[in-house]
Amino acid sequence: MQARLNQNLMEAIERIEKARIAVDRHRIVRIIAVSKYSTKEEIAALYACGQRAFGENKVQDLKEKSQLLESLPLEWHFIGSLQNNKINALLSLNPFMLQSLHSLELAEQLQKRLQKENKTLQTLLQINSAKEESKSGFMPEIAFDMYLRIQESCPNLKLCGLMSIGAHTDNQIEIQKSFETTQKIFESLQNKGAEVLSMGMSGDFELAIACGSNCVRLGSTLFK
Repeated sequence: MQARLNQNLMEAIERIEKARIAVDRHRIVRIIAVSKYSTKEEIAALYACGQRAFGENKVQDLKEKSQLLESLPLEWHFIGSLQNNKINALLSLNPFMLQSLHSLELAEQLQKRLQKENKTLQTLLQINSAKEESKSGFMPEIAFDMYLRIQESCPNLKLCGLMSIGAHTDNQIEIQKSFETTQKIFESLQNKGAEVLSMGMSGDFELAIACGSNCVRLGSTLFK
């Protein structure tokens, strides 16, 4: 299993490097291994190959896997849609980052809880760049203002940048447009401290990198 996962990781890195060098020789692109369909054994094996950051979509799964693998210094990212009634459970796990801050209400609820517990949480603002009803996130038109508002009113949320999911279509031009929409917002926020642009999954990460992504979330590419 480890040999297979190591080969998957090496192939992914090779593809990422090719995509990166084509547009920017100085950018570093981080990989978040999306482990929602993976076992603790697979996660441990990928860790042994050198992968450190892992992403989970559900609080319960993050809790189970982080506890089973607590002997490993894994960097856990929460990448799913967080419900208000799961805030306490998530914060008790001390994740490295919440990549999916999708509403002002969620930001305010997180701020209350973080302030009470004297904690901070690194966070990415989720952009619904393709304006799809099935997706969470801030609409592009209000994202810049909301980023600044949350930055000011929720000091315990450490906003580090943006996250978005590419348009749900086979049309590469539409996917590219959705990435470019988020990229423009990100560029406007870089002088406000935005450093992370998390775009791209197994089916579209090379296109996301071409559009400025410096953090990709890969599941099936790594765990196939």
